[in-house]
Amino acid sequence: MSSGNAILAEGLLKDYVTYIRKGFLRKRKRIIHALRGVSFRVRWSEVFGLLGPNGAGKTTTVKIITTLLLPDGGRALVNGFDVVKNPIKVRESIGVVLNVERGFFWKLTGRENLKYFGMLRGLKGKDLEEAIDRVVKLVGLDELRSIDKLYEEYSLGMKARLALARALLHDPPILILDEPTLGLDPPAARGIRELLVRLAKREGKAVMITTHNMFEAEIICDYVAIISSGKISAQGTVHELKRLVADKIPVSIKFSGKIASDLNAVSKLLFESTLSPHIRIKEVRDGFEARILVDAGNEEKAIASSINALVSKGFNVRRAEVVEPSLEDVFIAVTKGDGENAVIND
Repeated sequence: MSSGNAILAEGLLKDYVTYIRKGFLRKRKRIIHALRGVSFRVRWSEVFGLLGPNGAGKTTTVKIITTLLLPDGGRALVNGFDVVKNPIKVRESIGVVLNVERGFFWKLTGRENLKYFGMLRGLKGKDLEEAIDRVVKLVGLDELRSIDKLYEEYSLGMKARLALARALLHDPPILILDEPTLGLDPPAARGIRELLVRLAKREGKAVMITTHNMFEAEIICDYVAIISSGKISAQGTVHELKRLVADKIPVSIKFSGKIASDLNAVSKLLFESTLSPHIRIKEVRDGFEARILVDAGNEEKAIASSINALVSKGFNVRRAEVVEPSLEDVFIAVTKGDGENAVIND
């Protein structure tokens, strides 16, 4: 284990070349600047969250950190090893979960899958059996009595636990997970979150996650970096990030009625009524919620104008209130509207 940072990224650059069709035979080259100088650090015994809209550069960053992609510029050190110069040492230092269902054999049991992947890691004999018993107990698959079931019989929550067990087989000091609770039901998601915190705080591992779930990031992350359009827009502890929107007040408008299938139209409607560029709409029980950041002192006016605008279009406004700032509000503000009309499923 390196005595410095678990992960250090400095000025990471990455471009992709794509082509746009112009007619039947003609095409034009287009360069996409996926990363434009991304820098951050992940410390030991810390849960670090990398947040950002779709297409912001999260997955590209993770692929570089895990040696799946070469950067065009900058550098990244993992456990003190350069991802370009020492990729084998980097891979020995990390456990990675990019997709909870990818790579497993459906006709093998959970234990048989772990045995196979453990052998690929160089484990064998007693060491392999002890490693499997250790990770199975650690992720709670022994309590569910599912380790000897066929993988095809696993629920999504059990698959997520098995994927984490696979990543932990060689007891890496660093864990990197892409959307670790995506699609899980609340009890399964809570179990994964609690496990990640335990691995960081009790075992001293560095845990890096990407997520769209602002609630998840707010409750488990010690440090957060928000990436937007290939750049880090803001980073710090959750408390520090919330101070960035101290001059903005979030208001919440919960509404229902006709199906709001065109989120762009609803967002435009609320923008015209409040003149706030910081609007996020998400699905909630029995309808939708719009969170709007407005200048301090304009809360009542923004609520009244939003209600009038929604009612004029046939919506039923169920509740409107001023709320405490959240990490989601920071996200809305610092990404400057990138992906602002997407529905968040918390």
